[in-house]
Amino acid sequence: MTEDRHEEHPDDHRDDHPDDGLPGELPLEAGRRRRRRSRVPGCLAVLVALAVVAGGLWWAGNAGMAFLRDLASDPEDYPGPGKGSVTIEVVSGDTSTIICRAMADKDVVASVDACIAAANADPDAGGIQVGFYSLRKQMAAADAIDVLVDPANLVKSSLTVPEGLRVVDILERLAASTDYDVEDFEKALAKPEKIGLPDYAGGDAEGYLFPATYDFGPKAKPKDMLKAMVDRWRQAADEAGLEEAADALGYTPHELMTIASLVEAEGRGDDMPKVARVIYNRLEIEPNPSAGFLQVDAAVNYALGREPIARLTTDEIDSVADSPYNTYRQKGLPPGPIEAPGDAAIDAAANPADGPWFFYVTVNLRTGETKFTDDYDEFLGFKRELDEYCATQSDRC
Repeated sequence: MTEDRHEEHPDDHRDDHPDDGLPGELPLEAGRRRRRRSRVPGCLAVLVALAVVAGGLWWAGNAGMAFLRDLASDPEDYPGPGKGSVTIEVVSGDTSTIICRAMADKDVVASVDACIAAANADPDAGGIQVGFYSLRKQMAAADAIDVLVDPANLVKSSLTVPEGLRVVDILERLAASTDYDVEDFEKALAKPEKIGLPDYAGGDAEGYLFPATYDFGPKAKPKDMLKAMVDRWRQAADEAGLEEAADALGYTPHELMTIASLVEAEGRGDDMPKVARVIYNRLEIEPNPSAGFLQVDAAVNYALGREPIARLTTDEIDSVADSPYNTYRQKGLPPGPIEAPGDAAIDAAANPADGPWFFYVTVNLRTGETKFTDDYDEFLGFKRELDEYCATQSDRC
């Protein structure tokens, strides 16, 4: 990018009266001075002028040749292989020139020109990915470009968050994989607007930290990591048409996210849309055998503050009878998600299957086989199947 510049001519600032004195004042002797005759003979003056011109041409010619030789020579470059360690960040929109300047500033390459030449010579240089790269000081420019064009050289901290984790579990994983403490992430969560939570989440990140694999750069802070997870949730929600589906089904987006979390906890694979339908049927169809109670064990386990188990005792249910998450004792949906749903669960909540079912039972916890019915007696038969399965297992179902 060029800038318009006004080149000042020496004559631009000269006074109309070049003699000493303040601007606008006539020097005292200005009116009495007369032009002096030149004492140099005319022919000699011409010879002197020619000599000056010839000398100037000789100097200009030699200087010009030296300048052209400099242009033709290779730009300054280090022989490599380099030393130490330097981290370079490439951000979206960076050109080769910007990247090369950054590397020259940190003494990775000897000159911007050598770096740009190396980038121009590499057909893959146009595909350098955004992120952080570890290089050395005083590398050969071509070697530095070789590092940047290979995505395997990106410096990153990879973290996989599986589906179905609560916020407390996710924060523990983040703390274990980074140099930050759980408290650092909790402080970031206390400012929900900074991490991009939707208004309808009510400031609670439960269910909105999307389960996926994340690559965090070395400069990522807790706020950045949590925001990346919420951004990924937004992508999944948009792909499922969450907000449009909520409007069409007569629910709020937050209620659909709550349903999605219940589906994540209770369903598997192709069964998820059926589980979603059971939840909608229990909420919407009156009278029904459940009388508006969802009876979702995973929600009660959330109220108990523990990992989900397949079967609950009456005493366990009664111990949290007043909790809004106790779907055996409280009608309707719990106040919010109970865990982080993935793509399939969000899609199932937004697009439930068609069917009359009111009940489902996972009769084999190893294979995930789940049976659905709208008949209460058949439902009781499914529960007996689960009892028989659990009787053969050493661990509690």
